[in-house]
Amino acid sequence: MAKENMITRARDELFSHINRCGVLQAEEDDQQHWMEETIDYLAERYPDLTDSDLQDLFSVGVRFCQPAIPHGRKRFGFDPKEDVPEPPVPAEPEVTTEDLVPQEAGGENTLQGS
Repeated sequence: MAKENMITRARDELFSHINRCGVLQAEEDDQQHWMEETIDYLAERYPDLTDSDLQDLFSVGVRFCQPAIPHGRKRFGFDPKEDVPEPPVPAEPEVTTEDLVPQEAGGENTLQGS
């Protein structure tokens, strides 16, 4: 198997494990530990990979687990379970006398545009 093909297969297998194992929702320390064990497993499956190749896979896997949009856990001081703001309450429109249009004699005033 060509070296580039082997690295590609190992990387694809790593991504597959990440998606299947739920490591994306794990705490950062748990992700680190999981990644170390998974890279050890990949080293056994692909014995021709060098330490440098395995370190590259580790780095790619860690970055893959930290996407730009958090996965529902505390990131950057935001906890979606605690820090969800209340939706704003729409304000009642303020009615002024300029908005009222007089009706025929004996009728009620109405808002413009209604």
